[in-house]
Amino acid sequence: MNSDLRAPIRQSVQSRHDEQIDFLAELVRVPTDNPPGDCGAHATRTLELLTKLGLEVERHEVPSEVTKDAGMKSVTNLVVRRRFGDGPTVALNAHGDAVPPGGGWSRNPYGAEIVEGQMYGRGVAVSKSDFATYTFALLALEEVSSSLSGTVELHFTYDEEIGGEIGPKRLLSQGISAPDYAIVAGFSYGVVTAHAGCLHLEVEICGKIAHAAMPDTGIDALEGANCVLSALYGHRKEYGTRRSKVSGIEIPTLVIGLIEGGVNTNVVPDRVRFRLDRRLIPEETAEAVESEIRQVISTAVSKMPGIKGSVRRLLLAHPLVPTPASERLAALLAKYGSEVIGEEIQVHGVPLYTDARHYAEHGVPTVLYGAGPRDIIEAGAHGADERLDLNDLRKATEVIALTLADLLTGSY
Repeated sequence: MNSDLRAPIRQSVQSRHDEQIDFLAELVRVPTDNPPGDCGAHATRTLELLTKLGLEVERHEVPSEVTKDAGMKSVTNLVVRRRFGDGPTVALNAHGDAVPPGGGWSRNPYGAEIVEGQMYGRGVAVSKSDFATYTFALLALEEVSSSLSGTVELHFTYDEEIGGEIGPKRLLSQGISAPDYAIVAGFSYGVVTAHAGCLHLEVEICGKIAHAAMPDTGIDALEGANCVLSALYGHRKEYGTRRSKVSGIEIPTLVIGLIEGGVNTNVVPDRVRFRLDRRLIPEETAEAVESEIRQVISTAVSKMPGIKGSVRRLLLAHPLVPTPASERLAALLAKYGSEVIGEEIQVHGVPLYTDARHYAEHGVPTVLYGAGPRDIIEAGAHGADERLDLNDLRKATEVIALTLADLLTGSY
């Protein structure tokens, strides 16, 4: 990159850092717990803040019936487009929804309190931080706008915690955006080019209700469910032999995360329902994995006379797989990350699933990078005392801005 561009970009990021911190604090103070997924107020506040910064913002409100079908209450996707001339379009996507805070916090989860250089709050690291990262990276580009050719889009969406179907996927499938590259919310100390896929299934086991004093007159659905669960856990033991070749991703996983059933203590249960989470490594195909799981369940049910079983798919997120184009983009981010942060930034995979897959499924070279620590455990994401080192926020913003400048000057 021309040094004439680097200096004003760096100066903008540094001089506006306090403003950026205030911007992020405002976002943390508006709850976006999902569930219940009532995120409309946060989108309104974000729009106000972006407008005050001089950015033009598009509101793409998701119809109430679509939102309800997705299991949420209110969703408005926000898009900022800044065209610097003819050239590639780069989309930057971060999600504003977050899991509920739960217990165990030592700070107000919506207080945006800053202690020893770290801001605390639900969503501060995953991923309201990257609303701030991407916004202020875009603002830094204004300092060198005459040298740029192309468009930067900010995609701020609100349904990552339930799969991204009415957020990024909707923006792409409806033709609201058609980017040439995509960078999706991530952390500062690694660039992600691959992530696991995820299959959620709901399994219902049915028997026949009866009085507990005469259990032989019924068919125990819980006994049937126990047979199915034992079969699934036995099947899971095979996963240790299916190792991924992608750094950061190890083996497939299977977890039974929710179970319910029965009528009362003195009644033979006629119905048991449970939900499972099956993570896919990039080498697996979703269709084959789902077929395999369904066969395990079907075989177990067939061994229990009178028991019936049904399986319903709740979610299918395909793995994110590296491509030559995404690896080139990752290398550019890693180069600037290493320079700005002062240590080698690695390219790797993660065992999670993210909204990045929606861009990749539309043929867009996609990677994950943004503000945050080395992993979600260090961030406290999905746990108590989620936090963000504000120095990481500043550094990630500079990395993103420098990367965008290369993409929009043909230096890439």
